[in-house]
Amino acid sequence: MSAPVSRPVFSRRDFLRYSGALSAAAAIAATVSACDSGPASTGSVGAGDDKDLVTAVIGYGNDQSWDPTMTASAFSMAAIQHMYEGLVETDPITREPYPALATALPTDPTATSWKLSLRQGAKWHDGQPVTVDDVVFTFQRILDPQAKVLLYSFFGAWLKEVRKVDESTVELVFHSPFPDALKRLAIAKILPKHVFGAPGGWDAAKGGKAVGSGPYKMTAHNPKSNTTFEAFADYNGPRKAQFKKMNWLSIVDAAARVAKISGGHAEAQIADNIPYANIAQLKDSGLTVEGGKGMNHMFLMFNTGAKPFDDVRVRQALLHAVDTGKMIEVALKGHGTAATSFLNEQNPSYAKAKTVYDYNPDKARSLLAAAGVTNLSVTLMAVNVSWIVDCLPTIANSWNAIGVKTTLQPQDTSALFTKMDQSQDYQVVAAASNPNQFGIDADLILRYNYTSGGTWMKYTRWDTSPAAKTIFDLMDQAIREPDEAKKLALTRQYLDMIAEQAVLYPVVHTELMTAWDPKKISGIRPQSYPGFNLLQAQRL
Repeated sequence: MSAPVSRPVFSRRDFLRYSGALSAAAAIAATVSACDSGPASTGSVGAGDDKDLVTAVIGYGNDQSWDPTMTASAFSMAAIQHMYEGLVETDPITREPYPALATALPTDPTATSWKLSLRQGAKWHDGQPVTVDDVVFTFQRILDPQAKVLLYSFFGAWLKEVRKVDESTVELVFHSPFPDALKRLAIAKILPKHVFGAPGGWDAAKGGKAVGSGPYKMTAHNPKSNTTFEAFADYNGPRKAQFKKMNWLSIVDAAARVAKISGGHAEAQIADNIPYANIAQLKDSGLTVEGGKGMNHMFLMFNTGAKPFDDVRVRQALLHAVDTGKMIEVALKGHGTAATSFLNEQNPSYAKAKTVYDYNPDKARSLLAAAGVTNLSVTLMAVNVSWIVDCLPTIANSWNAIGVKTTLQPQDTSALFTKMDQSQDYQVVAAASNPNQFGIDADLILRYNYTSGGTWMKYTRWDTSPAAKTIFDLMDQAIREPDEAKKLALTRQYLDMIAEQAVLYPVVHTELMTAWDPKKISGIRPQSYPGFNLLQAQRL
């Protein structure tokens, strides 16, 4: 993949390139450092005994976008929670909101505007004061219809503008009342205008420059290796740093990740994305291993611009043919649930969809016959995420069993989505996704994939269809509906349509596992989305 072109406006096709579905280009990796200090050692021999330091392992790359308005990178987003603040933040597990850069939560969730005062004495990591102008600058970027950064999808439908009232107060003006705004504000991390508003500022942000107002500041950034942090002495917010230093290692290889936290000389105290096959081993060695159930899922995405995948019956047939029970037993070691809706069963808006793709090979054959499809051959392209690769043989065996000749093509994520960005032809893609990084409300989750003109919809060649337009209209109706019961009814209506259309749809929802050494670190709460939050943890 070539390096991103420097330009002030980003197209929607740039989404995955900047959001972490693609690896960053080597040019960016070589040019960006967050500070003047030299590279931190990723070995850190003896780090396990340094009580001023927490060494953590994340099973995702740290070489993707660090721009808080654009990124969906698991590593970047976890780190951003420690370095930046929104006006409002939410607890990483309960999702309860609390004031962060704002001094108090708004009292009327049904109002059409909120006035929020900024925390006095808040500073950026470079020592400059946080100002109302920084808040306005941040939201101007988020709401810019030309730039259409990732966060635009989550704010553009309900937030009209953010304006300066005085030197300590901002006003958020809504298109209509939107009670979910309170939790959604946590996604919008406030950014310093004097840093990222300067020429080249957003390119630097993508590459790894981080200047926030949060409890930790970045001290070194080594793409494909590690990122280090230290407590920010001038932080005066609600959740202060509990450790003097942190070293986060990026280790995508599962075996190497497990080794880093295993054994008597383990260097790390905590690791995420623990393979299911290693849970018993790590528990037997004295580690705590716990999981979080959420939206993490494998989905199938169909190219509806290629026959016969333009026929909904073919898409439905291939989903009905997958032996999800075998997949959960063999590949996921019991840590998964067959999808019965786009949403996972723990989501507050969940209801079983009218169309459920239970394992039914006879129905799959019948649907193919009704569509007039015989002797179908499918090339299933897939990302090379380890648990996805483990699931692929079950899909191939299931499809072969109904007479669909299946060829598997797992490949590097960057290679796969570079092909997609270049509009190369494909049939079906299997990949992983977890919108819970942003939140758990249904509108947010669905807009991550189902946005008119959005990257995922362009990949499917489907978003100009009458069905897609109906779904997008229902989503907009739901977000403007003040009555919660009516909003939920509209939400479930478009969820049913998305299930029936089967264009981009989950096969299984999985449990994400986190492991840590309870003798060296406490206060860990495992997340149902990648990464971890250490703001309330303690080094023992």
